Amino acid sequence: MKLLSYETSQTMLDLLDVGTIKTQNLPLSASLGYILAQDIVAEFNDPQFPTASMDGYALKHEDLDEKSILILGDNPAGHNETRVVNSGECIKTFTGSKMPEGTDTLIQIENVSVDDAKITIDEKVPFASSVRPIGEGYKSGDILIQKGTKIGFAEIGVMAGLNCVMVKVALKPRVAVISTGSEVLDLGEQSDNPAQIRSSNNYTLCALFEQAGAEAIQLGVAPDEKDAIAQTFENALSSADILVSTGGVSVGDYDFVKDIIPRLGAEIVFKGVAIKPGKHVIVAQRDSKFILALPGFAYSSTVTAILYALRLTSKMLGVKEPYKKIEAKLSEEFIKRSRLTEFTACNVELIDGEYFVNFKDKKVGSSAILTNLLNSSALMITGEDDGDLEEGTFVSVILLDSF
Repeated sequence: MKLLSYETSQTMLDLLDVGTIKTQNLPLSASLGYILAQDIVAEFNDPQFPTASMDGYALKHEDLDEKSILILGDNPAGHNETRVVNSGECIKTFTGSKMPEGTDTLIQIENVSVDDAKITIDEKVPFASSVRPIGEGYKSGDILIQKGTKIGFAEIGVMAGLNCVMVKVALKPRVAVISTGSEVLDLGEQSDNPAQIRSSNNYTLCALFEQAGAEAIQLGVAPDEKDAIAQTFENALSSADILVSTGGVSVGDYDFVKDIIPRLGAEIVFKGVAIKPGKHVIVAQRDSKFILALPGFAYSSTVTAILYALRLTSKMLGVKEPYKKIEAKLSEEFIKRSRLTEFTACNVELIDGEYFVNFKDKKVGSSAILTNLLNSSALMITGEDDGDLEEGTFVSVILLDSF
């Protein structure tokens, strides 16, 4: 079987038409974790007028050389101060308050002494001290949050400050996940057969897709029976945008998934990619729905889901890139195990502003070792033309905490 290069498979995926981005309007308080489907633009300056950033006395800076300055009264936060301050006068002004007209500086309470409705200056401050200028935070017309941004706590806070009651977000694509294999036991199932294995793929991938902003549909485990798998696939495609299966894509007698996909009327986009792990990956399309058939080993299915399923869901969400990729320097020698494009679990450290890669506690073995992805791991990419790499070589790395 001739394998596509990794780069070609990614280009083919990028060219797939996933249709227009579906959107919905949500209350701001319910939008956490969703992807913005609109730019958030400031309608006014922040602040809209010079504002005190500390408690103190608003006055003219030139008056700091005066022996005493008359206090006209208080200016609490939220008060629409209209008094005009003249030379030799000040107003006690609190954090967040509008600076009175005629003032240009706020001297902090601890810098003055108060006696008989007057202040004397104990320690001078610079011009415009403790005054937030108009537009310090942002200016009218600024794009504060770009479309395609995942909404987190900071985005919630900024939008609340803009009085965004409702937010336009991308509708989460629905991803159905099923594990296949008669040897696979679902959670809670009991067996006296030591040759059976516990299912983890469907739970791993559902968590991955949810974390990346999709809605996951857990379909559990299907035995190696063609008709049962085909019916499960058909049911899933009726309600999901993407069907992701694990297992049944290799060349064994019981690897039925690769034969079932064409029976469903799906067109194979590509089958087989020169990557390790996961070279038997299949991507297919039926109308506006997609099928991704991934290998059965836990590490393989997770890596290929990141490389292919997340790229599809990000397209449906209007996100430019599904994950962050960085350049890092090898802290130790790396022995490449194949002539394919490899994705190797690694650790990333940031030292003096530079990223470094090491493989401490990472086991070398089959593509079943999911524990290699614990402890904030990343994926190092080595290309088909790469051989063994020396310490100090720069490599590309996918960060797995950036979904």
